[in-house]
Amino acid sequence: MITSVHNDKIKLVKALQETTKTRRKEELIVLEGMRLVRDALMGGHKPAFLLTTSGFHDATVSSLIRAAGIEAIEVDEAVMQHVSDTRQPQGILGVFPMPKAALPDHLQRILILDSIRDPGNLGTILRTAAAAGVDAVLLSPTCADPYNPKVLRGGMGAHFRVAVANMEWEHIEQLCSGKTVYMADGTGETLYDQADWSKDWALIIGSEAHGAGDAARHLTSTHIRIPMAADTESLNAAIAVGIILFEAQKHPLKGE
Repeated sequence: MITSVHNDKIKLVKALQETTKTRRKEELIVLEGMRLVRDALMGGHKPAFLLTTSGFHDATVSSLIRAAGIEAIEVDEAVMQHVSDTRQPQGILGVFPMPKAALPDHLQRILILDSIRDPGNLGTILRTAAAAGVDAVLLSPTCADPYNPKVLRGGMGAHFRVAVANMEWEHIEQLCSGKTVYMADGTGETLYDQADWSKDWALIIGSEAHGAGDAARHLTSTHIRIPMAADTESLNAAIAVGIILFEAQKHPLKGE
């Protein structure tokens, strides 16, 4: 049992939880909690190592750990609390290789995020995008780190179900070639449910505070809006994503 916060593995977990720089250098992420660890194991992702406390018991996860030939390292409650990013740790934490964004050869439905900086919001958006069946989520350089612990928790395993990639605008523009590029905009000329979702498309969502930047606007073909009552200025970005993506999902792409 590990009882010291000065253990090398514990120091690594702490650094991975706290800094983007460490996550990128080590190419590792921390999945915390029974559900995230279970979903990763069920998806065939093998951790570098797992930490558990003596109080953790889950038959499904324990079976997956044995099947993967992994030995969980037991730590005391104080050590788990030290490395946890939550107030009430669930007693299990895994260090996994950072998912590699394997973009499909033919992208037909792309979600592009510009300056989404709130980790909780970003996680919810990724979870929604995975549920709505987009092919990829592309993050501009000004977005929050998609492997921030709060993003991972909010995504609820979405990082393993949809391709997520940080990209420069030049590359994003290349991937949008030949597609209709929509931008959610409160002053958009086209209602979101009147857009043509039957052709290959990309959807840009900008920050709630400042909207999308110049690079995103340069790329946009059509501005779309969600009608709102009572002089409401804007919706939460994650809510807007859900409304628009599930409308788009109702329209099969030509050729499918």
